Order: sequence, then structure tokens, then C-alpha cells
Amino acid sequence: MAKLILSLDGQTVREYLIDKERITIGRRPHNDIHIDNLAVSGEHAVITTLLNDSFLEDLDSTNGTLVNGEPAKKHYLQNNDVIEIGKYKLTYFSDVAAQPAEGAQDFERTMIIRTPPVGEPVVEAPASVGLPSAATQPASRYEEVQTDEAPAPEPVSAKPAEEAPVAALQILTGANAGKELELTKTLTSLGKPGVQVAVITRRPQGYFITHVQGAAFPVVNGQTLNAQAHPLRDHDVIELAGIKMEFFFK
Repeated sequence: MAKLILSLDGQTVREYLIDKERITIGRRPHNDIHIDNLAVSGEHAVITTLLNDSFLEDLDSTNGTLVNGEPAKKHYLQNNDVIEIGKYKLTYFSDVAAQPAEGAQDFERTMIIRTPPVGEPVVEAPASVGLPSAATQPASRYEEVQTDEAPAPEPVSAKPAEEAPVAALQILTGANAGKELELTKTLTSLGKPGVQVAVITRRPQGYFITHVQGAAFPVVNGQTLNAQAHPLRDHDVIELAGIKMEFFFK
């Protein structure tokens, strides 16, 4: 199991096991990792763990977050990465032997999110859609969003995730109503960064939705979810960032 070592001025303060899918870091007492320091924002950052992969995201903190000395908004954590928040350091240790070599080329880094006119919510477009050229589309209509998606590790004895039934989302409301998005990837990010973001993960056991960012949590079949992963069933209706979408198996 992966863990984080909190230290200050080279002295270990506390050790935290990464034993759940979402771990919050901040100055307010309700955070999983509570750092009582004025340089730390109330809700400073979050670490989302899916299978053996952990992802750090800065929650628009006042003073920012560094990873290995470099500013980071989103970062795929690897063994011995050092997260700096104020004067504190969190060192990430993973007991998974195999880490992605060379890193970047093994990930599908970007997805395109269409920005509709003011007043309309934002919905993720299919990942296969390319970024339009400046000649055919105004640059302000699109934005690149880091998804930090990593391929799932090769399971030894478990049924591979590729054998799970292929599912999709059909958009029910908004500018993209009627469109479908196949959930063929290990990790699919949905929503609008800075407002409300959730991820759908594809596992051997099925598909799960997890809240990542935003004060409001996703709603499934009229029920507001909590911070834990929620299994999705055929024809579940998801409400996220003002958009309704139906999950179904193809």
C-alpha cells in the first residue's frame, strides 16, 4: 500500500497510508491530512487513487503546490515524488514495483472540453475529437484539460479490465444532447474544471464514478453521492455540472 510521509525542516511529522480513493490536504480540520499553517489553504489539494495509481491535484490554492520543486496543478505520482505545500513536504512512497517508464508517452494526457456560450454547462466531448485549428474554430471555444490518465497495471490473476463490458454515456441535456461517449479508457474525466469534476473508472468489476472536484457532488438517479466510489448500473442517470447523462452497456 502506498503512503505519504509528512515532514517539516527534515523532521518527520506523521505517516499517512493511502487507504482510500480520495485524500484531502488542507488547513481546515476536516481534511484527511490536516496541516495547520497559514501558508496552506483550507482545501489545498487532493490525492485521488484508482487501483495502483495516485493523482495529485491542486485545488486552486492561494500559494500553489510544488512537486519535485516544480509548480503542479495535476500530477501523476511516482515513487519518491516530493510534494511541497508551504514549508511542509509530503513524500510519496509506493510499494508497487512497476512504475510507468519514461512517463509521459504512456498516458493519454488531454481531452477536449467544448465551452458553450455563457449560461450553458460544460460537458466532455469524446476523446477522439481533435483540437480544431485556429483557422476553423476560435481558440476561446476550446480548452485543453489535463486528465492524467494512466493505463491500468497488468493484472496477474484477475480478469483484465479490457474484458469488462463496454459502456457508454448518452448526453440527455445541454448543447451536446444526443451525443454518445464510449467509456473504453481506464479513467474518463467529466465536468468543468474549477466547478465540478468526477471520474469514471473502468475496472474488472465494472464501472465506478468518483467525485474529484467541486463543492457539489455528482447525483445518480436523484441521489447525491459521497466521496467514495459509486458503482454504475445499466441505465443509471448521472447529473454533473448541470448536465444529465445516461450510463448504459453497449
